[in-house]
Amino acid sequence: MASLSAEPYKGARDWYPESMRLRSYIFHTWRKVAQRYGYEAYDAPLLEPIDIYEAKSGQELVGEQTYQFTDRGERRVAIRPEMTPSVSRMIARQQQEIAMPARWFSIAQFMRYERPQRGREREFWQLNCDLFGQDGAIADAEIISLGADILAEFGATPDMFTIKINNRRIVNFMMAQYLELDGVQSQLMIRLFDRKNKIAPEAFRDQAIEIFGAGMAPKGLQKLAQLLAARTMADLPETIRESNAVKEIQELFTQLERAGVKNAIFDITLMRGLDYYTGTVFEFYDTHPENARALFGGGRYDGLVGLFGGAPISGVGIAPGLSMTELFLQTHKLVPKLRSNTDVYMIVIGDALRGAQKLAIDLRREGVNVELDTTGRKMDKQLKTAVKKSIPYILFIGEEEIAKEVYPLKDTLTSEEKKLSFERIVSTATDRRTGHSEDDEFDVSDIIL
Repeated sequence: MASLSAEPYKGARDWYPESMRLRSYIFHTWRKVAQRYGYEAYDAPLLEPIDIYEAKSGQELVGEQTYQFTDRGERRVAIRPEMTPSVSRMIARQQQEIAMPARWFSIAQFMRYERPQRGREREFWQLNCDLFGQDGAIADAEIISLGADILAEFGATPDMFTIKINNRRIVNFMMAQYLELDGVQSQLMIRLFDRKNKIAPEAFRDQAIEIFGAGMAPKGLQKLAQLLAARTMADLPETIRESNAVKEIQELFTQLERAGVKNAIFDITLMRGLDYYTGTVFEFYDTHPENARALFGGGRYDGLVGLFGGAPISGVGIAPGLSMTELFLQTHKLVPKLRSNTDVYMIVIGDALRGAQKLAIDLRREGVNVELDTTGRKMDKQLKTAVKKSIPYILFIGEEEIAKEVYPLKDTLTSEEKKLSFERIVSTATDRRTGHSEDDEFDVSDIIL
């Protein structure tokens, strides 16, 4: 029989303890900032009926990227590729009971069948923060500010990222009134704009000509060039500049300025490909030349809850992803030193195993995370194990230590060693974990997911 492959499914990752520490740190930071803004945690099923994505998510997502199948009850279902339709369904289901405005967040797992590449996998995790029941620029600014504060919590400074902003109402006006496109042409042009930075300029031009048609192409390309040259709202053609949608986005920039977010810019080419966006759309971009790409984004989707039978209600959300956050932190050297969630590695000397077992039980009852080495190996091998596992403290237990009830505790980072009582061991370990010691390293044991 041939041996089985040890490789994970293509586009998925194995999460070993070392990488789980970084994942837990990112999740912890997401949760902390979301809760700071008053957002409450929720979750939804991993499987959803395929029709909730067919309604508004876009044909590319449904037709090419969803993992879908027919279950044993003959229902067409999909592993969720995103959370927005699910949370909109949940809001519609209990709309009368939910206090508005509703601020909800989730840290959830998704799957999309797309080509794996740096920062993009088929199995992925996202933070989803959504604000329901509040219209206008203030709500949009809150969501964008939350995203900026998440990056700041990781240690990012404003020069490390920029926030590109547009409005789908400007897009719709631009397509119908300025470029004079019909509904089908508008959708094709929106999707072309969405791919603009992923294809060659010549390919963009050729596809634009095809959308306009031979008769409209010369005039249309001239207007497109004028749009693409616009760097601020003041650069837009007058007919677009005087629209109500531009006033909305101007108010949003005012609100962001008041919130202290000063690295946001207007980008007429920003589309956000999902069909359910109705107003503000935005994307956070990394400014580092080695990772100059979109980090995450979001926008306003005021019509989605109504599709599930609920009363019309506004919604705006943001969705940072784990892989891109990880790349951002690594690129900007913002990953903290992450040590094990085990506080103490207990090394047994001589015939002291029985006493060591009792001490380990007592320490655990006091809230100390203890790994007891019961292998009987030589001390040097036990020491190497503790260091390799990045456990903060090593506790040496021999018969003499048990008799005197004083135990050598060694800090694996500084190599400092102290002889401490049981009570001091407990306080030293728990103080380090809760941040009351001089050690300012992040400890994943402080996370509750």
